[in-house]
Amino acid sequence: MEKYFDLLLQNSLFHGISRKELSGLLHCLSARTVSFSKGAPVFLEGDPAGSIGFVLEGAVEIVHDDFYGNRSLMMVAQAGELFGEAFACAKADTMPVSGYALRDCKILWLECRKMLTVCSNACGFHNTLVKNLLQVVAYKSLLLSSKIRVMSRKTTREKLMAYLLEQAKLQGSPEFTIPLSRQALADYLGVERSAMSAELSKLRSDGALETKGSWFRLSTDV
Repeated sequence: MEKYFDLLLQNSLFHGISRKELSGLLHCLSARTVSFSKGAPVFLEGDPAGSIGFVLEGAVEIVHDDFYGNRSLMMVAQAGELFGEAFACAKADTMPVSGYALRDCKILWLECRKMLTVCSNACGFHNTLVKNLLQVVAYKSLLLSSKIRVMSRKTTREKLMAYLLEQAKLQGSPEFTIPLSRQALADYLGVERSAMSAELSKLRSDGALETKGSWFRLSTDV
């Protein structure tokens, strides 16, 4: 487990916690690691919602399927990122979404209930952990607001450009890569992949952007 300590300490949840404290913290939170093969469910809608996941290796896509089986991509958690913290903190009984391994991955599960209560050992890091967890949840709320702004656009073209402009702003450059495949991007935007591909072709023809796979370069003249 120690080989992942540097990765863990880079996450906002563990800011202010020393490497020496980390072993005791993980023990206190009943941490356990589970490996998943590509495409396997990491958790499913309806599963208990008491744990927070930390991606040690690989990536996990968080999705929601409606009554008719239409899938919406909520987020992709890459190595070094958390997922499930909002549902665990809200004390939801079950998960309202599902998670699948985008590629072979290893997940560290942490018991949220033990983060939010002082343990019998009176560990000094609990207050720091609770403060950090609040900041993580608040940041994820801001990301959700960003998605709502994108999804509120009326047309596929407007949604696509809103997302790409947001990525360019976040990465500070008109040239950037996105963490989503084309199908995942269509799922994230809530549009048909064929319609999105057609709009990308039009945008290339109009000189608004260049793209190959997950790489994009937006025109600075548009």
